[in-house]
Amino acid sequence: MAIQTSIQLFTIKDQLETDLEGSLKEVAARGFTAVEPYDFVRRAQPLADALSVAGLTAPSGHAFLASESFVNPDGSGTTLPVPSPAEVFAAAKVLGMDTVIDPYTEPARWETVEQIEETARLLNEAAAVGATVGVRVGYHNHAHELEAVFDGVTGLEVLAGLLDERVVLEVDLYWVARGGVDPVALLQRLGDRVIAVHAKDGTLDPALLSAYPPADQVAAGEGEVPLVEAIAAAPALELAIVEFDHFEGDLWDAIERSRVYLDEKVAG
Repeated sequence: MAIQTSIQLFTIKDQLETDLEGSLKEVAARGFTAVEPYDFVRRAQPLADALSVAGLTAPSGHAFLASESFVNPDGSGTTLPVPSPAEVFAAAKVLGMDTVIDPYTEPARWETVEQIEETARLLNEAAAVGATVGVRVGYHNHAHELEAVFDGVTGLEVLAGLLDERVVLEVDLYWVARGGVDPVALLQRLGDRVIAVHAKDGTLDPALLSAYPPADQVAAGEGEVPLVEAIAAAPALELAIVEFDHFEGDLWDAIERSRVYLDEKVAG
């Protein structure tokens, strides 16, 4: 199966808020045919309409399935309740999306195996609901799932071992490297479970690693993350997704350079 290049729309979150249709047209102009929306439940129909106008599809998207409230990667958050899995999947169907990926669970939930078992239970329950409407469930990592280690096994791999076979993984290769784990070896161990990667690159400069959002991210192929080798190690990969948490410089240019690199090196 050919690997499709996509872009996580969080990359252009500010642009989307000011001009939804125009920014998606710009994504298409930069050579993308697919995107990965986030926070799509509240705007499913306007987003679907804008994607259609731009000629884009949304095979995957991010929505919370194992958390009760929104939590940001810097630890801040709100007490707003998240939509139920059923509401998430209904919105996904509006967008023609077949895979919904939980983007984040907070580091405090990765301190014991019992906590990971609870996250797995919630994802498995969501997957059972999703299966009834033809939507897959997945999980997306940051660094803390790799930094948590239990008897020599990373927290992400502990989770993988507890998940229903229907639950897939989207591995963020940058955050794996930031977590001190070799992305190539990790994907070899996770095998067919991985259907998507965030093909995100960075210099991994120790002087920049404490910043949030990260200050070291660069266009795909221009940093130290072994993107091509890691992607080659994932036998069931469907999506290679461009993402920047933060970028100093011409963001659109970096997005397009990333897409060109991935299309040339890994897309089939």
